[in-house]
Amino acid sequence: MVITMDKDFGELVYNSGQAHAGVLLLRLDDATSDEKVNVLKWILSEYSDIILNKFCVFKDGKLRIRK
Repeated sequence: MVITMDKDFGELVYNSGQAHAGVLLLRLDDATSDEKVNVLKWILSEYSDIILNKFCVFKDGKLRIRK
């Protein structure tokens, strides 16, 4: 799984339609490093079994999971 904050990379992977092991796009532009780490820990602890091989976007406190 690739974890990124780069919207362009996320769009490239999503629009390509190619197989991937998963992408987690974090939209946390104004967050501190500690806040980013805490969000990532929460996502992995709650959703690790669901997000594999999926395209996911975390924004405004919500996680969207797409195939």
